[in-house]
Amino acid sequence: MLLLIGWNGMGSKIVRLTEIRKEFELMKIKRLFDLVVATSSLIILSPLLILIGTFVRRRIGQHVLFQQVRPGQHGKPFTIYKFRTMKDKQDEDGNLLPDSERLTSLGRFIRKTSLDEVPELFNVIKDDMSIVGPRPLLMQYLERYTSEQARRHEVKPGITGWAQVNGRNAISWEEKFKYDVWYVDNWSLWLDLKILFMTAVKVLKGEGTSQPGRATMEEFKGKREVNEKSF
Repeated sequence: MLLLIGWNGMGSKIVRLTEIRKEFELMKIKRLFDLVVATSSLIILSPLLILIGTFVRRRIGQHVLFQQVRPGQHGKPFTIYKFRTMKDKQDEDGNLLPDSERLTSLGRFIRKTSLDEVPELFNVIKDDMSIVGPRPLLMQYLERYTSEQARRHEVKPGITGWAQVNGRNAISWEEKFKYDVWYVDNWSLWLDLKILFMTAVKVLKGEGTSQPGRATMEEFKGKREVNEKSF
C-alpha cells in the first residue's frame, strides 16, 4: 500500500514536469514565431511606416510616436509605441481636451485601419509583447481588476487578441476581460493563427475600432464602481 502511494505521488510529479516542459517548449516556439513575424513585417512595411510617419509629423505634430507606460506580463511596466492619432490641444487651464476634439481625420483613418498599432512590432522584438495576446491597457487599471480579470496578465500582451476579433472596442469591458481570460486558459499555436486570420478580416472591414457614440473606448472604472452605479 505504501509503495503504491509513493508511486502515485511520484507519477503525478513526473506528469506535471512533462506538462511544464511541453508548455516551455511551446512558449519557445511562440517567441520564435513572434520574432519571425515582427521582423519580416517591419521589413515589408518599412516604406509604409515612413509614409505614415511623414503624414503624422505634418498633420498632427512633431512627435510621430505615442509612447506610454503599460503593464505587461505579470503587470511588469513597459513603454508601448504607437503612431500618434491626436493633437495635444488643451483648455484654458492647461488640461487636455476630450478625445473627440483632439482626434484628427488622419488619426481616425489610421485607427480604423489599425495602422497606428504597427510600431508595436518593435515591442514584440524587445519581448515586451507578443503578436497575439490580451491588449495592454493602462497602469491604473491594475488595481481595478477583479482577481479573475487580473488573470489576463498571466501571458504577454499582444498586438491583437481574442477580444479584438470578437468585438474589439464595440463590446463592454466585462466582455473583453472574459475573452482575455478565455485566451489565457485555451491558448495554442493554432488559436494564434486563427486569431491572426480573423484579425486580417476585421481590419479589412474596419469593424469594432470605436465604441458606439464615442471617439475612443470609455475608461474602465472597475467592478466596484460599476456595482455602485447599478444601485
